[in-house]
Amino acid sequence: MSEKSKVYFADFRCPSWRENLPQKLARLMMTAGFGDVDMEGKYVAIKMHFGEPGNLAYLRPNWARVVVDLVKSQGGKPFLTDCNTLYVGGRKNALDHLESAYINGFTPYSTGCHLIIADGLKGNDEVEVPVEGGQYVRSAKIGRAVMDADVFISLTHFKGHEMTGMGGCLKNIGMGCGSRAGKMEQHNAGKPSVSQDACVGCGNYCAKICAHGAPQIKGGKCTIDHDRCVGCGRCLALCPTDAIHADNDESLDILNCKIAEYTKAVVDGRPCFHVSLVMDISPNCDCHSENDAPIAPNIGMFASFDPVALDQACADAVVAQPAMPGSLLFDKGYDCSCGDLFQAAHPDTRWQVCLEHAEKLGLGSREYDLITI
Repeated sequence: MSEKSKVYFADFRCPSWRENLPQKLARLMMTAGFGDVDMEGKYVAIKMHFGEPGNLAYLRPNWARVVVDLVKSQGGKPFLTDCNTLYVGGRKNALDHLESAYINGFTPYSTGCHLIIADGLKGNDEVEVPVEGGQYVRSAKIGRAVMDADVFISLTHFKGHEMTGMGGCLKNIGMGCGSRAGKMEQHNAGKPSVSQDACVGCGNYCAKICAHGAPQIKGGKCTIDHDRCVGCGRCLALCPTDAIHADNDESLDILNCKIAEYTKAVVDGRPCFHVSLVMDISPNCDCHSENDAPIAPNIGMFASFDPVALDQACADAVVAQPAMPGSLLFDKGYDCSCGDLFQAAHPDTRWQVCLEHAEKLGLGSREYDLITI
């Protein structure tokens, strides 16, 4: 029988004057083996979510500063990173994305390092990375700066998610590191459509950028010929009115599997380390411009070299909690007696699928030993 993965845990208690929460996180990471990672003179990507403006559930910059300082102490060159979003909002291009990060407190002065939007100005600066053993994705479209890094670290706000059931380490990496085209590939079968109301029929970007003639301008409006379209997502990234969009027509189970495969593309072949904070456990993604009341109480911080074991441990910890009074789980139509808070919040989702598929891909193990410091 193979050895179980190790997941390290610390609660949020600080009963004495001798240690604060940032110091406790640093101690957790070092106990988990972070100091064994060779970072001397190497570029270190720290992948996290900077929060959509209006949402207050994202991780504070103080947590990022802990990771940055530890990387620097080991001779590394850290940068915080994320990729642009598929949807219209405060993070769909690098300028808006950086502005949103600054508004939410992520600056070089507060975090101790620079911020780099990994897929560039318009979300199309990507690297195609083969996915070994991929069932749904042969080549993942990953933000270039993520793949340029020598060492990869994930810093995750663990929470619920309306499409994947939960938003954990794998979601942060797989979906988060995908370029805009990569996100489209995960969310649907890879072919975008056009909102006729938003389209102005300019053809200045979509028709000119497409090498296959898929965008067709007829009657002053654009349509996408799916027989010609190869799903590269370039038109989606460049449309000036955001009329081109992904259809989100993939099943939620396949979405979870694609997230696992994109994660494999990111982490394969280089040193990685993963941290998840299980706090402010909102029912939905931090990509929302609002955050609903938490569905469970704050639990603690987790760290591991194994992203699958880490997600499993965090999920087990949340599922073991009672539903938070006053949350949506007590609204009419919700059943919080099912034994799974994520399932109760989003009955159509199955978060386990992502972990099962990740385990099959060799990303890690769902079997773990939890070590409390």
